[in-house]
Amino acid sequence: MITLLTVISVVLLASVPRSESIVIYTGWERHALVGADVRLSCSFFSWHWTSEDVTFSWSYRPDGAKDSISIFHYTGGAPYVDNKGPFRDRLEFVGNPGRRDGSILLKNLDFGDNGTFTCDAKNPPDIVGRASSVRLLVFEKVPVQAGVITGAIIGVVLGLLVLVVAIYYLMRFLVARRVFSLSVSKKKGKGKEGSQQKQASVFLHTLIHTHTHTHTPLTHTHTHTHTHK
Repeated sequence: MITLLTVISVVLLASVPRSESIVIYTGWERHALVGADVRLSCSFFSWHWTSEDVTFSWSYRPDGAKDSISIFHYTGGAPYVDNKGPFRDRLEFVGNPGRRDGSILLKNLDFGDNGTFTCDAKNPPDIVGRASSVRLLVFEKVPVQAGVITGAIIGVVLGLLVLVVAIYYLMRFLVARRVFSLSVSKKKGKGKEGSQQKQASVFLHTLIHTHTHTHTPLTHTHTHTHTHK
């Protein structure tokens, strides 16, 4: 039964077309200042070696618009910028197709450049894949990104955890030290009490011995005197 399932699995895997395995990557969101330049990255994963016929295509959909327009295309080893679009004089290809990089550079940004940029790539025979999009936000001043805020929160939480752990071990150390001190004090108290009892016993023994020694001659003298009479 297991052998039959294995054979079926191999047959099914062999029948899956490898041309469906291309995955395209871009950033999720980019922030930039008015008048600045911004790089929009695009790369892909493919099962095959990078083909000489690799292609990259970029399209742009302004905020509030329903349709996208083509702004850049790379094919046959040459880049082509749309000569009528909003970036005809402000777009530069800065990628490296040999390394599966189809990045572009947008120059001299303006508020009107806000929108969604979509990258699509083909690496024959891998030509089927979902395009990836990145949103561009242009500001007069770049706001604090969500990643920075998240990083700060994580840093604070980790700091608090380290502080709690440090306090916990410090309390354990202080408690252990206190217990040790009490134990030593108790032992010293028992030793002192035993010493006092020993001294009292010696003193009592000495006293009894002295008393016995003192009364023995007196008894002897008294008896001798009575006989003489």
